[in-house]
Amino acid sequence: MSPGPGSFARPPLVLVHGLFDTPKVFESLLRHLAGRRDRLLLPALPLRFGIAPIQTSAERLAGHIESAFGANEPIDILGFSMGGVIARTWIQQMGGHARTRRFLSLGSPQQGTLTAQPWPRLPLAGIADLKLGSALLSQLNADLNPLQTIECCSYGTAMDLMVVPGWHGVLPIGPRRMLPVWSHQQLLRHPAALDALVEELLRA
Repeated sequence: MSPGPGSFARPPLVLVHGLFDTPKVFESLLRHLAGRRDRLLLPALPLRFGIAPIQTSAERLAGHIESAFGANEPIDILGFSMGGVIARTWIQQMGGHARTRRFLSLGSPQQGTLTAQPWPRLPLAGIADLKLGSALLSQLNADLNPLQTIECCSYGTAMDLMVVPGWHGVLPIGPRRMLPVWSHQQLLRHPAALDALVEELLRA
């Protein structure tokens, strides 16, 4: 695919899907981008319905990124739902901050979600990692230094029934924008959300 206008100035873009998704969840976003971010990586992570711990998934993400772009090339990364916490774990705990230019968190329970509270760590370690006050989220929130050198931006919806309450779906630093959509799924389907995401992803 030939590069689109202005794409030479932008690093590759990594899109990380959520718990019950595959990379196909980004199809509407890719149509809106219309080839204007031509260097893309959409890894298929085996989240196993929440059995895989977030840190295990972050290690797998690291392997995909290094295989696609080597060890040092800068990237932008967008994580949807659980994918945003996976991306954040890679950034903060696995050295990803050293090569990340921009991090977009979309509908991700960065401060935990009440929907994860009933689930036991065995066998659902990945879901348990998203509980309010989980060990993983406490570790991430205790040291924000790796995020300080990155352009971080959070998008969510107050009506989210996956991230409860909806305002927990934001990073502790960077701009936050609540989108005028009615559900978790619409964050990657509704034109109002897609327009906002594309505007950010095409920003120099």
